[in-house]
Amino acid sequence: MLKKFAIVLALCILMVSVLGLATKLTVIGPWAGAEKAGFMPVLKAFTEKTGIQVEYRTYRFEDLRSMLPAQFNAKRTPGDVIFMNASWISKNIKHAVDLSDVVNEGEFVPGILTPMKVNGKLYGAAFTGKIKPGFWYRKSFFAKYGLTVPHSWDEFVTLLQKIKMIPGIKAPIASGDGTGWPLSDVTEHFLITFGGPNLDKDLIAGNIKWESYTVKAIFEKLVFLLKSGYFSEPTEWTTILKQWWNGEYALYFMGSWITGMVDNPNDLGVFALPGCKGMVFCPDCLFVPKYSKNVEDAKKLAAFLVGREGQTISARLGGHIATNLGVPLSVYPAVDKGVAELAKGVTNLNDLDDTIGGEFQTAFWDQLKLLWVKPDRLDDVLRVLDEKMPK
Repeated sequence: MLKKFAIVLALCILMVSVLGLATKLTVIGPWAGAEKAGFMPVLKAFTEKTGIQVEYRTYRFEDLRSMLPAQFNAKRTPGDVIFMNASWISKNIKHAVDLSDVVNEGEFVPGILTPMKVNGKLYGAAFTGKIKPGFWYRKSFFAKYGLTVPHSWDEFVTLLQKIKMIPGIKAPIASGDGTGWPLSDVTEHFLITFGGPNLDKDLIAGNIKWESYTVKAIFEKLVFLLKSGYFSEPTEWTTILKQWWNGEYALYFMGSWITGMVDNPNDLGVFALPGCKGMVFCPDCLFVPKYSKNVEDAKKLAAFLVGREGQTISARLGGHIATNLGVPLSVYPAVDKGVAELAKGVTNLNDLDDTIGGEFQTAFWDQLKLLWVKPDRLDDVLRVLDEKMPK
């Protein structure tokens, strides 16, 4: 009797597994609204392929940084697959599952997975990413006022002067603000353009001081623009996005996700500061916590998301750039294809403040918000940034 019961039980478990009822995975990511809508079809495709149900929950990275350590110390996890930046994952590998057996590093943009690889083991992987290519503008706006893309610093300043004279313009450049990160993006773009990709790497590594002559000279270009009224006051980034789209501002420095957040992406144009040889590529990185109750299925989901199939779905929907080399350019919407092509021939760089992380990142955001409203405080800002760098 017991033997028969065991056989029946085993068959039931097998049937439940086959039907996809044995597992329900939870994915945690930062996306809400339109960005969430662009992610859900990827999860749906995974469920249709495997039968495994997936629930999505939105958490900001800032909230996860404070929540996850306590959860992990208690051997618990709020999700089976969690999106976090690469630097955080690399510092918390003791809580992450080795994904080396389900993710082939050779299929990805060179170096994109390196920060999450320790002692030959891969503890995180990269889904599609976002490139931060430069200043976005509406082609129709430029055509209406006879504006052209600049090819030198002087032409850039002249463009801002022309825009400032247009009736109804509040400022030539919209200054997005959240927790501070949109200001950090445009600042990093200035550092990369006028200091080169190696300066960005040296700042991350702590090989050069923020108060150095080289860095201060670049910041003084920003200060000049701020004092000239070419940047707006910092405003919540999705709010000012709508204002920019409606013509209250002409330029907006933002990542490639913007293409999925406007009514007509075909009206978008973008340009980098003249002479820029580097571009920040921010992959949406994920990991599987050791404390998942469904580690093997979670690994399947992670592999699907970062694989060619999952990334192709994401890239086709717009606003995302694949990190998997198997995704062809032909799947991208026109504007995203242009962004992907922009990244060719320049150095792909890690996001500066995300990579340094910790106390510095918060200080960087806060100090830039101060600089935007009080540009005369540049010396104080740079001093604080040096003080907050990891020792």
